[in-house]
Amino acid sequence: MAYPTAVNNQITDAVTQSNVKVIAEGPAFAMGSIFQASAHSTGILFENSVAAQQQQNTLALAAANQGVMQVYSVDTTAAAGATEKIGQTGVADNLTSLLTVLNAFKSPSGL
Repeated sequence: MAYPTAVNNQITDAVTQSNVKVIAEGPAFAMGSIFQASAHSTGILFENSVAAQQQQNTLALAAANQGVMQVYSVDTTAAAGATEKIGQTGVADNLTSLLTVLNAFKSPSGL
């Protein structure tokens, strides 16, 4: 001690050392707090990522289910018949028109 006091030197040393200890531990406690907050934030980040993936998987399954339902709802025999009818539309009219044109070019001698 720099100057004599009425308090015992051992007591003042103990108090001084405990004060130094508290002050010295401050940065360590602050860093511990920062690390805990960072770990907590990272945990929440991963939780949100997993939740988003689960929602995307649910949406993908629903879309695939809708596609399969649409494929199964089509009557393939009826669809094939309708496609064939659409493909043959106008064939009879075309043949009649061709016959009319050929008759128009028929020679008058009856060949």
